[in-house]
Amino acid sequence: MKIISAKVTDLRVPTSDKMLGSDPFHKAPDYSSAVLHLETDGGLRGVSVVFTVGAGTDWIGHGIKDLATLVVGSTLEEFCEAPVKLYRRLNDHHQLRWLHDGVFRMACGAIINAMWDLWAKAEKKPLWKLLVDLEPKFVVDCIDWRNLKDALTPEEALKILDKAGETKAAREDAMSELGPKAYCTAGWLGLSDEAILATVRKLQEEGFDAFKVKVGLNSSEDVARIKFMREAIGNDQSLMVDANQFWGVGEAKEHVANYGPFGLKWVEEPIARDDVLGYLELSESFKKESFQFACGEHAASPVIFKQLLKSGAVGYCQIDAVRVSGVNDVMAIILMAAKFGVPVCPHGGGIALCNMIQHYGMWDQIAVSGHSKTQLVEYIDFLQDAVEQPVRMKDGHYLAPEAPGWGLEFREEFLRDHTFPGGKIWSSRPKEKCGVHFEFETD
Repeated sequence: MKIISAKVTDLRVPTSDKMLGSDPFHKAPDYSSAVLHLETDGGLRGVSVVFTVGAGTDWIGHGIKDLATLVVGSTLEEFCEAPVKLYRRLNDHHQLRWLHDGVFRMACGAIINAMWDLWAKAEKKPLWKLLVDLEPKFVVDCIDWRNLKDALTPEEALKILDKAGETKAAREDAMSELGPKAYCTAGWLGLSDEAILATVRKLQEEGFDAFKVKVGLNSSEDVARIKFMREAIGNDQSLMVDANQFWGVGEAKEHVANYGPFGLKWVEEPIARDDVLGYLELSESFKKESFQFACGEHAASPVIFKQLLKSGAVGYCQIDAVRVSGVNDVMAIILMAAKFGVPVCPHGGGIALCNMIQHYGMWDQIAVSGHSKTQLVEYIDFLQDAVEQPVRMKDGHYLAPEAPGWGLEFREEFLRDHTFPGGKIWSSRPKEKCGVHFEFETD
């Protein structure tokens, strides 16, 4: 089956109008995605997304279009034989590699994720099932080990997968009924207490018992938000906070020192995503508290995860489906987390990110680390109508995805209306509320 064309769509939703997704840095985000469609001569379409928050989606789109020229004309069979070959061809391009992580690695991931989507569709399997059914040796061979073997060797990874394989069938059977346990980010920074409470109550009625609130205001306001959230959900439910990298290490210590009374599960990204030494210092400073530190949704490569995990700097590993270079990178990260006993709690939200991370939650908890109540997969309760196959929830858990591939087929009307800048949602919107010209200032 040959790849015959590639198309990238700049998809943006003006979530800033209702302050959905707002945090200390991203004060008024417009949830967006660069959507890649790889068309084939066999009638199948490979789909992937790269999530952004408005301005810059076109930057990612250009990178994807450029890299896609390297796979047009290739075959799915070539990819399936050894996925690491395409991974290295893209990530190790002798000139593009100079750009390194960030936009470049995310664009590489878009291509790789679309190819995995095609493979799963050709097998008529959801992506998680394709991964679960792979032989352990094949999984290990998908990973670029050059910079990881000092933390996890291929032989160790194979042992982890072989051991999990002993009970894999039973776990798959159980999780086919009720998938990974979820938590919801309800306390966006720009929302009123009333709006947050309404979301919490709705989700509690649906079986959720784990919630996250954003912090990053002044300390007294943050403490008031945490106190409000704890009282709203009760002491028997899990509460996490997220600062979105807003502080330096010293500031983080000052703020986090006030969080002890609230029985938190984790404190997420209080400092920069790659400040491994900073996370080590924070973990040591607060080692007697109920909470641990979580990081990873902005970590741009498996090497950063290696340092965070091997050093013991974080207690929760937050992979993102599109921040690194696709399935191959995420495989490596989940296996490293399994070795060091750190629960994988994928970052979700955005446009269709939940559709992707549910597959990683399934694979991890079936075929790698096993099911555990410490593993939570993020969920947000808006923009689920963007795709034809929204995620399905029951009793605060994801239900096992059934659609072939990632399940990223967008509704045509949604795609048409939200295409930037020509879709009807954007065509009449003021310039100062669009893209790079949308500058948001607060006191």
